[in-house]
Amino acid sequence: MDTTFRTSPSATTTGSATSGAALVTAKAAQNPLRTQPVAPDAPELRPAQRVAAQLPPRRSQAVWDTRLQSDVASAQQAQDYLNQVARELESVKAALSAKLAGMKSGARDLESRARQLAASIAARSTKGGGSVDAQLEFSDGAPAQQRFRISGLDVAMLQAAAPLSLAFSVGGAGGPQLAAAIAPDMSPEEIAGRLDRTLAPLNVRAGLDNGGRIEFATAEANWPAVRDSIAISGRGRVATEAVAPDAKLRELDTGNADALRQSLREVVQALERVRRSQAAASQALSDATLRAAQPQLNAEDLAITAQDFASTAASHDYESLLAITSALVGVSRERVLALLGMR
Repeated sequence: MDTTFRTSPSATTTGSATSGAALVTAKAAQNPLRTQPVAPDAPELRPAQRVAAQLPPRRSQAVWDTRLQSDVASAQQAQDYLNQVARELESVKAALSAKLAGMKSGARDLESRARQLAASIAARSTKGGGSVDAQLEFSDGAPAQQRFRISGLDVAMLQAAAPLSLAFSVGGAGGPQLAAAIAPDMSPEEIAGRLDRTLAPLNVRAGLDNGGRIEFATAEANWPAVRDSIAISGRGRVATEAVAPDAKLRELDTGNADALRQSLREVVQALERVRRSQAAASQALSDATLRAAQPQLNAEDLAITAQDFASTAASHDYESLLAITSALVGVSRERVLALLGMR
């Protein structure tokens, strides 16, 4: 931090001191009973000391991670939510297994446990910290994504209609300047890559799913606008279909033995994803906590911080000294040396 100190010329300071002395003398003459004798050995405050006393203390301008608090809160909320969903998935899994085994207790508990799980899944967007997506996957440092498909837009159709140009828009953004040129000899991966680059300015990404179908993604907060207004030149607004694998967990089929087995497989698969997400959220929380415990200071800020502490320690202000001595209680010389040795 660059701070410019301005001091008055000595003549001005002397004049101010003389004027001040004259004013004190005049007041003393008017109120003789309120004056106090000056001790002969009292040290005189020099002009430089008076100027320095009026200057504001120099403070450190350390740059802190502005996203740190948000990252910690998001990871903590996601971890709490995932822990709850994991417990409920385990409970539903046990009830499904019990019903498949013909146990009456499983039949009684399955319905209530499934309802409880469905309620938790439905509350994901509000309780997941904004970083747990519809697949119950944790996305560290990025908002949860909503995956979707555009009706009638698939690789086979685009290859058959090539060459063609598709211009996309979302609301008032986009238009002819955001057009994807599809050539006849392009592979599915090349088509998806071309669409991805075209849609990136609209905060929409494109790719291929495990089945080779074109799939799009956008932040969940942006999904309502995309869903209601995405359009393609020549077709106008197009219909979209949300890819929501968690929807299956809201409506588990428990009708017959085959349906129970299918529901059990879906629960087991969801539990595996949740376990991975729990580990990722825990790691993200540990990393964020470590960043909070060890803030990074550059050399200049570190020197200013040390100067601030030294200035406060050298002062005779009771409150400052009280704060310092209270903070240093129990801090031995060995502990200080050990901490310095870690740098």
